[in-house]
Amino acid sequence: MTIDSDGFAAPAALVEHARRFRAEGGTPAVPRVAATVLLLRPAGDDFQVYVIRRVAAMAFGGMYAFPGGGVDRSDSQAHLDWAGPEPAQWADRLGVAPAAAQAVVCAAAREVFEEAGVLLAGPDAATVVGDVSGDEWEAARQDLEARRVGFADLLAGRRLTLRSDLLLPWSRWITPEFEPRRFDTYFFVALLPEGQRTRDVSGEADHTMWIRPADALARAEAGELTMLPPTLVTLAQVLAAGDLAGVARAAADRDAATPVTPRLDLSEDGEARFVLS
Repeated sequence: MTIDSDGFAAPAALVEHARRFRAEGGTPAVPRVAATVLLLRPAGDDFQVYVIRRVAAMAFGGMYAFPGGGVDRSDSQAHLDWAGPEPAQWADRLGVAPAAAQAVVCAAAREVFEEAGVLLAGPDAATVVGDVSGDEWEAARQDLEARRVGFADLLAGRRLTLRSDLLLPWSRWITPEFEPRRFDTYFFVALLPEGQRTRDVSGEADHTMWIRPADALARAEAGELTMLPPTLVTLAQVLAAGDLAGVARAAADRDAATPVTPRLDLSEDGEARFVLS
């Protein structure tokens, strides 16, 4: 799939689905708020991003994506030690109320631990935990994933502080209206903490890998990797930043509050295209 400034060509199956939705006067589903994290790490003079392939039985099965998922009720009810921008500051960046902003940030940190085994927390506001791949940590991760324990309780039990400053807001995407399952997803970038390593731990993925953004885009263009437009666009954006320092600089100025909602242009005089707006 090639994406340019005008958008991208729409697959025939989606075009038919969209036409049927409009003809029948369908009611758009309410998007579920979600968060996803681009984990980045240095690779020589370049950098890599961590991607996972969703299992076929899941929504977006077979697609390569970044670790992430929906905001849970426990995320909005969390009372935890917090480092970095306060929820009110996050609210300004994300364009939502402080409580909702805290829930999104909590969901981002929780999901990256559940799906990649990476914990963005530390004993205080200036440090991060090291290796969290041992058996005790894995048991804690499984308890979190199974909702036997909440994220705030997991951190409090280990006297850890959520490092919200390690998450940099990048963008916000909302699924097109004709899709039966819709998400309002906040994208973040984060550098892999020193001493930690990603692990293929989530039952929601059947393959994981670190890959340079340029290589991921080239393989997607060649049909080797299947990715949805938000993933492709975001990879192109971080690639354009040049290096990890450039990504951090770019994140500081990005609009993560105004959603991008691909709109399907079904004009009769040309191919159906998704327009990014």
